[in-house]
Amino acid sequence: MSSDPAARIAHASDRFLGKDMENLTDQERNVLEQTIERRTLSRDTQAQFNDRLTFGQRLADKVAAFGGSWVFIAGFGVVLALWVTTNLLLAGRAFDPYPFIFLNLMLSMLAAVQAPVIMMSQNRQAAKDREVSSHDYEVNLKSEIEIMALHEKLDRLREEEIRGLILRQQEQIATLTRLIEKHLGGESR
Repeated sequence: MSSDPAARIAHASDRFLGKDMENLTDQERNVLEQTIERRTLSRDTQAQFNDRLTFGQRLADKVAAFGGSWVFIAGFGVVLALWVTTNLLLAGRAFDPYPFIFLNLMLSMLAAVQAPVIMMSQNRQAAKDREVSSHDYEVNLKSEIEIMALHEKLDRLREEEIRGLILRQQEQIATLTRLIEKHLGGESR
């Protein structure tokens, strides 16, 4: 096989993927290069993704994680119960009398801020999932290529072994034929 990397990739592309080199995706080309150079493809996609996050993105993830927790729900329920109970007990001197208009305003503002933060966090999680899925595809593709290469090697070894057995068998037949001829030649005298 050629030592030229492009030729080796073209050969592997045709052999394992059944494609011309020009039709390879960037991912497929990367996988073939990694395979030919016998380099690992595995990496910690979670760590790589997290290293690229900005302070705001990390903060949004923490807010979304807290806002979607049972601790938040329980705490929020307690705050709401205290708010309503306090304002009902204070009656005429309540800072937010029934129908709790100030509470509604605060809840609306909380929802207005919390919803986009949660959406940003979900969008980032979807991007992370796409990155992990892409990496999984690359690892699976490399594994398939390695398995196909191993099958080819095993097939070549088996063919060589069979060829060797056939040669030995032919030598044994030739030896037996000589012995038989010798034996028959000795009897005819």
